[in-house]
Amino acid sequence: MPGSMTAFYLPRPSLSLHPSQGVSLGDTVTLRCHLPRPAARVDLYKEGYSGFEKQADMGMVHDVAEFLLVSVKMEDAVRYQCQYQVLEPPGTSKMSVPVELVVTGEDRRYPPPSISMGSGRNVRTGTNVTIRCSNKYNGITVLHKNGLSAPVQHRKPDAGGTATFILFVVTPADSGTYRCSYRPGGFYLLSSPLGKNVTLEVTPTTSFQGKSGLHIQCSPWCPWLTVSLHTNSSGVVARDGTPKHPHPTGDNRWSHGNLVAAVAGSCAASFAFILVVVVSFLLAARRRRIQRDTKPRPAPLPLPQTSPGKPKPRRR
Repeated sequence: MPGSMTAFYLPRPSLSLHPSQGVSLGDTVTLRCHLPRPAARVDLYKEGYSGFEKQADMGMVHDVAEFLLVSVKMEDAVRYQCQYQVLEPPGTSKMSVPVELVVTGEDRRYPPPSISMGSGRNVRTGTNVTIRCSNKYNGITVLHKNGLSAPVQHRKPDAGGTATFILFVVTPADSGTYRCSYRPGGFYLLSSPLGKNVTLEVTPTTSFQGKSGLHIQCSPWCPWLTVSLHTNSSGVVARDGTPKHPHPTGDNRWSHGNLVAAVAGSCAASFAFILVVVVSFLLAARRRRIQRDTKPRPAPLPLPQTSPGKPKPRRR
């Protein structure tokens, strides 16, 4: 079939939801099928239906085809895909990756989950933070962070209905407000309302990481002397971690020059100290050798002399 042959090389479209989360019953949702090339026809497919749900046929669609879901109902909470067709050469693309339309149910039917954070509000960088969410439906629990469209994590709760989320080795980027929701289960993608929130504040460590840096090591004469300089928009941080005020014009090159001069001076002083120690040792050794060579040697002791006497008679 021509469609199956051309589908192999036609780029796949992508589908997005607007809004992507927080959709309630009765809201209006826009589904946008993003096309990699102009198309003559775009179809929207809905999970659970044998054919296409909606069709965009406007002569020639160039970039995006939009589909509206007005007054969303429970049966609209499913997965969707889109597909496009071209005329020259004739062919049909592959289906897009499915997207899920999750609809928030009523509060009285699906009460919000509870949330707790064991580590407290303020933690240091590198800490592991544990967040627990509980619901009575024992459904898949989702952790959300304010400002992010996609959920942070999904977890299946334990037998008691509690899902445990662990944020490993947190950084200041993990600071923010977190909430939970859960999915009661079933065919339709229903969700509970978002529960109460917890706020996490991650304190940065004392070490400074800037956008640019200077690393100087005096090797091989003083390999133990290493100095690092990091800079960002707020100024300069010296090797002891103390922030320095930036140049009034915003130019920090003078700080780099001062640091290079200071490090060069330190290396030169270290080399001079080592040289002095070595020379002193050699001079002391030479002095001891000279003293040993010039010291007068004591006169040899005279040999003992025997007194003359009669010779002993020989034995026969």
